[in-house]
Amino acid sequence: MNTESTAISAPLLSGHGRQRRGLAVTALAGWSGLFAAAPAQAGAQVEEPLADAVRSALSRAIANSAPPKPQFVETEARLDYLRWLGEMSERLRKRQADATTRIEFLETVWYESKRAGLEPALVLGLIQVESGFRKYAISSAGARGYMQVMPFWARLIGGGDVTALFHLQTNLRFGCVILRHYLDIERGDLFLALGRYNGSRGRAPYPNLVFGARKTWDHKPSLAA
Repeated sequence: MNTESTAISAPLLSGHGRQRRGLAVTALAGWSGLFAAAPAQAGAQVEEPLADAVRSALSRAIANSAPPKPQFVETEARLDYLRWLGEMSERLRKRQADATTRIEFLETVWYESKRAGLEPALVLGLIQVESGFRKYAISSAGARGYMQVMPFWARLIGGGDVTALFHLQTNLRFGCVILRHYLDIERGDLFLALGRYNGSRGRAPYPNLVFGARKTWDHKPSLAA
């Protein structure tokens, strides 16, 4: 059953045009080195009051925790997914050595990204910047897991169990739903949505880091004959 609200499941805009506010390449490289050493400070993310309708929609969006089971109408789409899985697994090998863990992680990233109307490459880039793919990463402000979800989200739209944010699918579900929420608030402006996610809205360093990391995980689908 599809539990997403219309607001959450709207398609993601490209976002490439949002990089117009980028820093110089040398400055970006310096920031990349800084963030490679430690998780990003998602703790600066602001806890904002939510309208009841928005809270209910977000709660519904994270409620269904069924394991990811991708379904494909066309054979070519399934084959492209399998090619993506193999390609990303190779790229991720140095960060996650265990093949079973790596495949489970990538399957969940793909499922939760698509479920929220996000690009898997964008979500992988955000994870790279936020936690360096560390499941149990905790920021100085208490943000948790792969996507550095702040504990207040567990209270606002979840069951209140902060420890659940270390569960693979729970963490990715929250992170993707939250980013989708910010993207909707910002009317599709990915630059501003990423700034909200990090608590640095309107400032370029964090969005540019994610945009740069996203390139590492780009995948060009093959064209059907």
